Formats: sequence, C-alpha cells, structure tokens
Amino acid sequence: MASFTPENQAATFRNVDRLYATRNIARGTGVTALPPHARSMSGFRYSFEGASRTPEELMSRRRVSGLLVLKNGAVALERYGMGNTETSRWVSFSVAKSFTSTLVGAALHDGSLDSLDRRCETIVPALRGGGYEGATVRELLRMASGVQWNEEYGDAASDIVRFSQAALAGPAGAVLDFMRTRPRAAAPGTRFNYSTGETFVLGAIVTAVTGATLSDYLSARIWSRAGMESAAYWMIEAPNGQEMAGGVLSATLRDYGRFGLVVLRDGVIGSQRVLPAGWRNLAGWPDPSPTAFAGYGYQWWSLGTGVAFTGKGLHGQFLYLNPAEDVVAVVWGAWLQRQDAQAEAETFALITAAVDWLR
Repeated sequence: MASFTPENQAATFRNVDRLYATRNIARGTGVTALPPHARSMSGFRYSFEGASRTPEELMSRRRVSGLLVLKNGAVALERYGMGNTETSRWVSFSVAKSFTSTLVGAALHDGSLDSLDRRCETIVPALRGGGYEGATVRELLRMASGVQWNEEYGDAASDIVRFSQAALAGPAGAVLDFMRTRPRAAAPGTRFNYSTGETFVLGAIVTAVTGATLSDYLSARIWSRAGMESAAYWMIEAPNGQEMAGGVLSATLRDYGRFGLVVLRDGVIGSQRVLPAGWRNLAGWPDPSPTAFAGYGYQWWSLGTGVAFTGKGLHGQFLYLNPAEDVVAVVWGAWLQRQDAQAEAETFALITAAVDWLR
C-alpha cells in the first residue's frame, strides 16, 4: 500500500481485498443492534488550539473518513466521508495488533494456551535457534522480547521494510522464516521495542495452539458471536499463508465498534465469557514491566491508568475504549503522513470532548 496517492488513498484503504491475498472472517446469523443514543450531539463542538470546531471540521481538516462514538452501546455520533458508507470496510493497520492480542486472551481462556509465560519456541518449534528462543508469550505481548528490530518505514534496509517484502514476495512461511533470523539485542523482558514482526510471531503462536487460522479463530470466538453485521477480512502473507497479525485487517465502522464493546465488557458476549476475567485491564493498562514507561499494555496504548486505552494504526486509525464512561470510539483516517502528532492530538481532543458531552 506504499504506492497510494492522495487521490486514490481512500479507495486503496477501502479495497485491500482487491489488491492483496486476504482471508474471510465470517460473521454469525444475528446482528447486535446499536440504537441511537438518547442524548443528541446536535451542536456538539470540541476545542483545539484555541478554536471551537465541529466533527465535520475534523473530518475535512484531518482527512477523517469515518467517525463513531458509542455510549452505553448506543450510537451517539456516526459520520462517514471520502466515499465511505455503512457497508464500507476500511483497513486497520496496527489496530489489528489489538485484535491479535485479544485472540491470545481467547486462547488462554479456552485452554488452548496454558500460560502466558510459556516460551514461544516450545509452541512454534520453527523459532528455535533464533532471537526469539527463550522469550515468553507475555514478553511478546509487551513488545519486550529483546529481539532486534527497526520499525522505520523510510529506511529501505529496515526490518519492517524487509518484513513487508517477505510478505509480498511469498511463499507462505517466508515471513516466519525472516522473523527467525532476527538477532537478540537485549535479554527478554528488559526492553520495550515496538515491532510489527513481534505481533506476527504472536499470530503464529495463536495458530499453533488453536490449530486454526487467525481469521477462523477470530470468527469462532468473537465475530460469529458478537452480532457483527458484515464479514471482515485479514490480509495474508501469501495464498494459504498466515494473516499479517500486526496489521491490515478490514471491517465496517460499526463492527470495529462492536469488537470494542466485547473488550470493553471484559470479554463477555451476552452470557458467554470469551476472555479471561480481568483481561481488559491487564491488556489495556501496563502491569509493572519495562514497557510500563512507554504506556504499552498487551498491544494497546494506555491513555492514563484506569482511564482509557486505544489501539492505533498508521494514517490515523484508532479504536478507543473508556471503561469508566462506557465509551467506544472508532476513527478512520487517511492522513497523508504515516504519523501526524497534530492530527492525533486533535482526534483525541474531539474524543475527550465527546466523552465529557455524554457524561
């Protein structure tokens, strides 16, 4: 997706399945209703850099293509732009990391995974002899395996660029082969280092313990149970290969919101529990570890312990959860830059103001 232009960016993000190999994430038979919230947000405004603005201004100023705020499971705010509609499926980029970590929790809950402190090479033997040998599942969740990694997209020789090249060139298994060759840079559990490759290894672990693809396991444990209105899909490294795990899952705006509600409710869907009790807080807010200073939980970013946490991806993708206020927010972006600190700050200014408005 590095070849998009400002003109075709939205169409690219909306149609990943027409460009790359993907795997379907099947929905179930019913749809969980998201009724309108009782309190109107007509007249809602937020403040940023001394100016009062509307949601529509954020969308036009920051190239936002979808915006959803759920309060108590009801739709308080829903907007689409850049050609998107209620049926559009939009790419998540690294928000998918939060999906993969949730699947680790599901595997722990259903007994497929016996402990987060299992060494990863005992689950995926192909990792033996590489930098990941000796690192535990918990350390991978924290991005603290100690494996050397450079996530700089602008460096043609970086690990993330070579990782992407392995995925595009194939065959199935090429990405895990690449990950096995990454050297150790620090002792496991001692250093935080953000790595999309680390999440790919987590995906391989989930597949190994469950015997299912990530897409099929996500469907079985969550997507088919939580009343999603559409199938989703996940980019795979090659035909019959593994899901990218750390990115490139696509779903509708409301279904991202429904997934957020599952996590917000600590993994309870109706009367069924699909995540271990307490998983939400463990995943969203760092427990004491070398990653706590970075505000990184289990593939979610903390926004203040006990307040809120978020999944976030390149070009302005966010899945925000605020358990205390029972708020889920989803933002789709088409930022021209991969990272944009001002656009991110304005996005959270709107979300924070919406939380206050709905309190």
